[in-house]
Amino acid sequence: MSAAGGPGGAGGEAAGGGGSAGAAGGSASAPDRHVEAAGGPVTIVVNGRPVTRRIEPRQHLVDFLREELDLTGSHVGCEHGVCGACTLRVDGAIVRGCLMLAVQADGRRVDTIEGLTDSGELAELQEAFYRRNALQCGYCTPGMLLCAADLIARNPQATRVQIREHISGNYCRCTGYQAIVDAIETVLESRRRGAAPGAAGTPS
Repeated sequence: MSAAGGPGGAGGEAAGGGGSAGAAGGSASAPDRHVEAAGGPVTIVVNGRPVTRRIEPRQHLVDFLREELDLTGSHVGCEHGVCGACTLRVDGAIVRGCLMLAVQADGRRVDTIEGLTDSGELAELQEAFYRRNALQCGYCTPGMLLCAADLIARNPQATRVQIREHISGNYCRCTGYQAIVDAIETVLESRRRGAAPGAAGTPS
């Protein structure tokens, strides 16, 4: 989440700038979607609630969420799709909110850090981040949590190397990444133990 050196500053913990977009097979790229040319009414299901607005065609999704819906948990960083601070979930896939236009989300479901927190989906990860001290200033944390949740859903058997690769596109300038990897690994191991034969509540 030292990344003080920018894209190459993860010190091996999150080396490279390929990021979760590359690790997840391009899932963090904005979906190809027809763009409303005239700023007509657009309906987006945001955290389970349909929202209909007239949206400027050039307004990015993260800006719409922050400025129009006051959902400010998703942050704006580089505005070039590099840092991962604006990570959102659209129809189940993580995307960069600074690269996707709001009108491209017409008819889609958008989940933000607020909605996923309220639903309890991120509770285990959030607890692990807290206990492992995997956050400091917290600016990257919402995007990092969504990226981590994406990894856990896609690859419940992920190794530490795979964790580092998956989060490598979400930059952190505070933690040095080690604690973030520890937190994600803690959740993965906990879930693997819970799913193992003979685990509590699981028939052997």
